[in-house]
Amino acid sequence: MEVLCEKDETQLVCTVVQRSEVVGYVVIDSTIGGRSCGGLRMLPDIDEAEMRGLARAMTLKYGFLGLPQGGAKAGVRCDPEAPKEERWQRLATFGQAIAPLLLSRIYVPGTDMGTDNADIRYMLEVVGAQTKQRELRGTQSGYYTALSVLTGVKQATRHLGLIMSKCNVAIEGFGNVGRALGELLNAVNARVVAISTSKGAIFNSKGLDMKRLIKLATEVGSRVIDLYTDAERIDRSALLELPVDLLCLCARHHSLHIGNAGYIKTRIICAGANNPVTPEAERLLFRNGVLCLPDFVTNCGGVLGGTMEFASIPSARIEAFINRHIGERIAWLLSEASKQHVLPRDIAVPLALSRFERMRRNAVHPTLFSQFFKAGLELYRRGWIPARLVAFLSLPYFEKSLT
Repeated sequence: MEVLCEKDETQLVCTVVQRSEVVGYVVIDSTIGGRSCGGLRMLPDIDEAEMRGLARAMTLKYGFLGLPQGGAKAGVRCDPEAPKEERWQRLATFGQAIAPLLLSRIYVPGTDMGTDNADIRYMLEVVGAQTKQRELRGTQSGYYTALSVLTGVKQATRHLGLIMSKCNVAIEGFGNVGRALGELLNAVNARVVAISTSKGAIFNSKGLDMKRLIKLATEVGSRVIDLYTDAERIDRSALLELPVDLLCLCARHHSLHIGNAGYIKTRIICAGANNPVTPEAERLLFRNGVLCLPDFVTNCGGVLGGTMEFASIPSARIEAFINRHIGERIAWLLSEASKQHVLPRDIAVPLALSRFERMRRNAVHPTLFSQFFKAGLELYRRGWIPARLVAFLSLPYFEKSLT
């Protein structure tokens, strides 16, 4: 077993290799107080470039939200639908290789594509890393991610003068986020006409039956496109080029690139995935009149909702918070970008990085209050402070963080 670590000006990249085979990667893009956070995904074909981009997206996300965490990402090469024993053996191998990062909490993993709380907890237990009482409890990250995507969709359609109930939608990626988004879109009467999984895609111009489709996808996973018969089978790439009002990218990075961006016919791109559009493609889409919202903004609900879950805030309040406060920030972003005739990303990235650097400077010179807050947070993690008290006190904190 080898762990090959390379540090450049911006990132620390650790590659875990066993018998000349890459097991996985950890990329630390930034730290605050010597720590970083980010999901651990499990997919058979992850690579270093994808992990680097995902780690940077976490830094941008934390900066945008005003949450004092460093950005990181990790990935294990394995089929997420493999038997549990095989998956956990792979996680154990990976965890043991990066044990120094886990034990020191330089890298704090969370769930991501292909992993759940039980997976992360098992990996940490294998290396002897303690999971505190109130850690790894959240279960609705996919839903909260979908909720912030829907919030972005609402603001974008309002910005362009579109009516949701008259919009056709294509969802690339019908996993945890895509299914939750399909349900949310159905609730506001938008018509989902196409979805895709790793097995292919389906299309029905009259609309897909979301309730039936979601139920089936929950039972059979990616094979849903084989078993849902009331639709036409199409290539996954063809889904991206459908003439729909809304294209929601909830799959992998770089789905849209310079090779296919010129064929995109949608009005709005609103992503639940990280880095689904290459920078070159985003510029081309902008010139072609496609409104593309920054992915780290539209999919920030998973991080925000998970953090608020950790603070014991009830789900209804989290939903209301995302709808209102993230909605307000996206509306402002669209307005500013329109005034300056630039990409929304050109406004959002400098803002996020500026806010992140401010948090990092504050961590170097902590105030008495921030030291007290840090100590209280640790006590809460251990279950020594009542959840209701923390929930009550933390809502103003989250509101202030976004300003």
